[in-house]
Amino acid sequence: MYQELIPIYLVIFIFGIVIGSFLNVCIFRIPKHETVVTERSHCMKCGYQLSWYDMIPVFSWLFLRGRCRKCKEPISPQYPIVEAVNGLLYVIIFVVQGFTWESILYSLLASALLVLSVIDWRTYEIPIGLNIFILCLGILGTAIDYHNWLSHLSGFLCVSIPLLLIFYISKGTAIGGGDVKLMAVAGLLLGWKRILLAFFLGCIIGSIIHILRMKISNADRVLAMGPYLSVGIGIAALFGDAMISWYFGMLF
Repeated sequence: MYQELIPIYLVIFIFGIVIGSFLNVCIFRIPKHETVVTERSHCMKCGYQLSWYDMIPVFSWLFLRGRCRKCKEPISPQYPIVEAVNGLLYVIIFVVQGFTWESILYSLLASALLVLSVIDWRTYEIPIGLNIFILCLGILGTAIDYHNWLSHLSGFLCVSIPLLLIFYISKGTAIGGGDVKLMAVAGLLLGWKRILLAFFLGCIIGSIIHILRMKISNADRVLAMGPYLSVGIGIAALFGDAMISWYFGMLF
């Protein structure tokens, strides 16, 4: 059966890497408060305006050997990596979820979380526009799954409210405001059970990886939680129901 779907998954992957090209624009421009719509793509070093054949996702970077066509300065490998990762995420989502409305919403969520993670990793800030975008996904998901609206509404509150209290008590030193908003809007989309799991997974993954980073590369104690929370959200979105059922099956 999967062999018959390979051409469809290939189309999904191509669509994903094309969207990934736009995500790179967002990653570089949003922190600088630059437009991501009207300004043409250009070399970050010499300003050379890229032609269409310079912007073929993944392949243009490989063909140019990672250098600008005009000035020959190195182009960040982030470009093909983000494009390829976004394409792979789209395929994984459709393989796991099937061809459903959830797959579309989760693909858009994955792209937003990918942009959010890279920006937060670099700047320790989560742009409000990305949280607003995820909020829109949450509202749409709740409207489609209106029979479970209470679960979605509870998801909006159950993690974000305690984090908001921690934010104010610690005056922003224990958790960032962007992280609080992220868990609220993601909770609206996922519902209360899966957002609790997402937060738990994000904290565990973040703790393990950051402790290793501090031991191995002397990383600072301050960490960007956005990437780790995003991983937790992604896992909970795709596998949360199965993981929760397995856990309670072990208990009872």
